[in-house]
Amino acid sequence: MLEEKLKEAIVGELKRQAANRPQALKVERSSEELVVNGKIDLGDLVMVIAGSVAGGP
Repeated sequence: MLEEKLKEAIVGELKRQAANRPQALKVERSSEELVVNGKIDLGDLVMVIAGSVAGGP
């Protein structure tokens, strides 16, 4: 359960970042693989992961 929440939080945040900056970041996901090409805002990603582990939205 926790593992699935973490996966969804990470993928969701990366897709959000890619939608906001499509020229700088591309994200593709297939079942258990993730392909990321570009710059990631690590601070935002860490906050989402921490929130997921803490039980946040």
